[in-house]
Amino acid sequence: MTDLGELTIDRVFRADRADVFHAYVTPERFVDFWGPEGTHVPLESVTIEPFAGGRFESTMVVDGTDRSFPLDAVFETVTEPELLAFRVRGTTMLSTIHLTDLGDGRTAVRLHQTDVPPQYLGPQAEAGLNSSLDRLAAHLAG
Repeated sequence: MTDLGELTIDRVFRADRADVFHAYVTPERFVDFWGPEGTHVPLESVTIEPFAGGRFESTMVVDGTDRSFPLDAVFETVTEPELLAFRVRGTTMLSTIHLTDLGDGRTAVRLHQTDVPPQYLGPQAEAGLNSSLDRLAAHLAG
């Protein structure tokens, strides 16, 4: 595939780094925020094995429809509590989630994706990722 791109989104959360990390790797927490507003992830669709070579699978469902979007990925790197990197099977697309402790009870999160196909780039894709991060902020706030 040609025209592969990159995407980076930075966010700061009022939560400690370990809490943010565990939100990503605990299925019961993950389902509270994964995906943009207007979607949900059934708990039974989630498999998270947070180690290199572990599975990272879920199915995002558009609310009120039967449209679903499965994620079938493998963790390449997991360094608790600072880094998660996963690759969608059958692609070269790599997503990394870097967590930086800001030392004051806040955590900086950098979502970086490389080898992103064109359909996952652009304003709509970025808005979807930002919506998911908004949901993560709400989840972390309790």
